[in-house]
Amino acid sequence: MPYYSDRLAETSMLGSRDSSLVNSTETKAMEPVNLKPEEAREAETPETSSRQPRWWENKPYEQKPVDSAYGWVVVVCGSLMLMFSMGCVNSYGSYQTYYHLNQFPKEPMSTLSWIGTLQWAAMNAVGIPAGILCERMDTRLVSFIGGLIMGVALIIASFCDSAVWKLLVTQGIVFGLGASLVFIPSVTIPSQWFIKHRPLAVGIVVAGGGVGGLWLTPATDKMIDSLGTAWALRITGIIIVVVNTVCSIGMRNRCRVPSRDKVVDFSVLRDVRFMCVFAGTICGTIAYFTPFFNMPSFAVIVLGHSVSFGTNLVTIINAMSTVGRVITGQVAVYLGNINTLLICTLMAALSELILWLPFETTGTTVASAVIYGLFCGGFIGLIPVIMADLWGVQRISTIVGLVYIASFAGGMIGAPASGAILDTVGHNTNFKPTIAFSGAFMTVAFVFFVGLRFFADKSFFSKL
Repeated sequence: MPYYSDRLAETSMLGSRDSSLVNSTETKAMEPVNLKPEEAREAETPETSSRQPRWWENKPYEQKPVDSAYGWVVVVCGSLMLMFSMGCVNSYGSYQTYYHLNQFPKEPMSTLSWIGTLQWAAMNAVGIPAGILCERMDTRLVSFIGGLIMGVALIIASFCDSAVWKLLVTQGIVFGLGASLVFIPSVTIPSQWFIKHRPLAVGIVVAGGGVGGLWLTPATDKMIDSLGTAWALRITGIIIVVVNTVCSIGMRNRCRVPSRDKVVDFSVLRDVRFMCVFAGTICGTIAYFTPFFNMPSFAVIVLGHSVSFGTNLVTIINAMSTVGRVITGQVAVYLGNINTLLICTLMAALSELILWLPFETTGTTVASAVIYGLFCGGFIGLIPVIMADLWGVQRISTIVGLVYIASFAGGMIGAPASGAILDTVGHNTNFKPTIAFSGAFMTVAFVFFVGLRFFADKSFFSKL
């Protein structure tokens, strides 16, 4: 009792204001405090409470900053990986020449050319599985596995000098499968990290493939001349493993894809906009490779130039394509991605139909190579950006994988068809039917992309 009487006396001496303050303080002290683990750690270490969280801390994936410095790290890593995956595909001609002249002189050229064809075909054919892996797994791991498969495939191919079918499997199919696991993340992940500079970022990444073709072709020639194909394959494979291992660390996925029952959501196939992209990609890819494959022969057979001059025309196309992919990415920021795609497709078609088809002069052929290279690169680089704009970055990996099935179909149709037209209709001397075939399909691709523009936004004066 003495304790309570003393306590009562003390309380009665407090004013009403102080009394309410004491009561509220005691009440708050009795309430449980629920702190988040991050807040609890900061409460225990007050000296760090003023520190701003890093970009990867306390944020869901969707809140990581876009158009930031880390996005350009992803761009550089993707560009370097495409430099070796697409660069090896573009430089296969060096191996084909050596195989035909030295290693397999009795094999027809058409058989040896299938090694390079299978590289491209396998890379596009498994676009859907590669996209699924990018959605379900860490893209850094997917990129690493792809680079490892590419490098090991070339190293194993270096020991397969006794039969062409072994090279078809290793240097062709297996390398293409690994390249797909590198290609799909490289062209899709940068779209997650950019909004304003998305076309430019993807354009720089895709330009890496053109840069690889420019320097890997002469480098491969030098290695083959000095060391032979076996060591050229081994050195290239080792470099691919090292470069892709380092670059895959930076290929961080920004967006988590919500889990769904369907492994692949084919509902996009009911979207007329997607079908326009799909059909346009098939037609554009059918036409795409004709200048690369036939312009060198045209320069030698029709114009009477040397083989080196014809090779230089391909170098011009590759160089201008590299520049075009970057420039069109920047132009698309101001004109819109679909609008820029229309311009690129139309100019590529006109460069064949107006400059290359009716004339048989050196000047017009070189001009056609420059203009075609400048604008055909935009056709390749803008498709992934448009996919991200229309259907969002979360589904972009599988959607782009579906589109590259169209690219696979177009590639398998275009090169054999143009060669057959040149053999049967042109009798290996008249290139006009082949040029008209390519220009016509590029024009049809333009028509399908006009349909995409109409169904996306019926106002043709809007930026889209």
